[in-house]
Amino acid sequence: MSGAEARRAWESGVIAGKFPLRERLGSSEHSTVFVTERQQGQVSQKAAIKLIAAGTGDAERQLSRWRAASQLSHPNLIRIFEAGRCELDGTPLLYVVMEYAEEDLSQILPQRPLTPTEAADLLPPVLSALSYLHEKGFVHGDIRPSNLLAIGDELKLSADQIISFADEKAAPSRRDVYDAPETAEGVVSSAGDLWALGVTLVAALTQNAPSAGEEPASALETLPEPFRGIARECLRLDPKRRCSIAQIRARLQPPGRSVPAESEPIPPPRPTRRRPALVAGLVSMALIVGLVLFYARGRSVPSPSAVTPGLPSASTPATSVPEPARPKEKAASQGDVLRQVLPDVPQSALNTITGTIKITARVEADPSGKVVAAKLTSPGPSRYFAGLTLQAAQRWEFTPPEVNGQPSASTWQLRFRLRRTSMQASAERLTH
Repeated sequence: MSGAEARRAWESGVIAGKFPLRERLGSSEHSTVFVTERQQGQVSQKAAIKLIAAGTGDAERQLSRWRAASQLSHPNLIRIFEAGRCELDGTPLLYVVMEYAEEDLSQILPQRPLTPTEAADLLPPVLSALSYLHEKGFVHGDIRPSNLLAIGDELKLSADQIISFADEKAAPSRRDVYDAPETAEGVVSSAGDLWALGVTLVAALTQNAPSAGEEPASALETLPEPFRGIARECLRLDPKRRCSIAQIRARLQPPGRSVPAESEPIPPPRPTRRRPALVAGLVSMALIVGLVLFYARGRSVPSPSAVTPGLPSASTPATSVPEPARPKEKAASQGDVLRQVLPDVPQSALNTITGTIKITARVEADPSGKVVAAKLTSPGPSRYFAGLTLQAAQRWEFTPPEVNGQPSASTWQLRFRLRRTSMQASAERLTH
């Protein structure tokens, strides 16, 4: 049986009598990762379990590293719960049980590069975790896109590769460009983590890692600041010349930028951008209509103070101004969309879309038509676009349906379609 066949056969196995092997998440030459479950009191919790071959000389050293890593605690580090030895189909193995992550950066980059905004959000938690590790006498040792993981809204670094500065056999060889040049000589240092961070940053923004063996100046030319400067200082061949975590943090601050924050371009004009002018125009229109009604019907003129508080926001219909006839009976009995909000996505992010991203959300509206709960039922391929879409869904408003003549709560399904050149949305009321 080949190694791949053996790993597929393992999916029905149980490790240490308590960790069932479920779905296989991925494999390399040396390891396989499965979904598993661990008991927390009476509750079964989803987790990830990695299996590696139990080599004769390095097995105990690897277990020692995992046990040391399990003692570390930081909000941006994946937690390690347990590690030990096991055997499957006569094969001696080592296992480590960790927090389960829904997604990692290597799954996103084949589809699109990160936007500058996303890169700016990615760096602070990574730097925080690295700073903590270095202060504790450890290095990460394997920063790369596949080891930057997402759990909910939190970004975390993997922890199963963490090694101590004192580990004399920590880096016996250089595998690829993510390993600093000096690791070929077995040198382990915090500067090696900064090299790997620089390569990861270039890969995240361009979808291509720079070539190994030389200072990758050409790979940095297309990067916007401050990321070009950060990557350049991380990728010095001489470890002593690489920047520090504090210097990277300084470059991320607005005074450290050499160009305006390109990551947040001004989107095309929307009604909310002209709110003061629209409000003034609506006030004037309301006053004129009031005067006309006064002279035509003998009614009193409402004062400006009575009109102004009733004005809606710039993105909602001007309900204080008479409108053309609408199917009020249908709106009152079935409910309708009163305010539609599209995701506030920078054009630079839309430019990364190929084809159409489809996202579906379910929202609950109270009897006043305000959304009180929203969740994604089909988030699409990108957590970034899904998050912005959920924020937009929470701001929709509806005219409530009536039950026995009274407004009632309602449930709606919102469908969003995001393209490079446009965004669309539609709503369907769900009936129970």
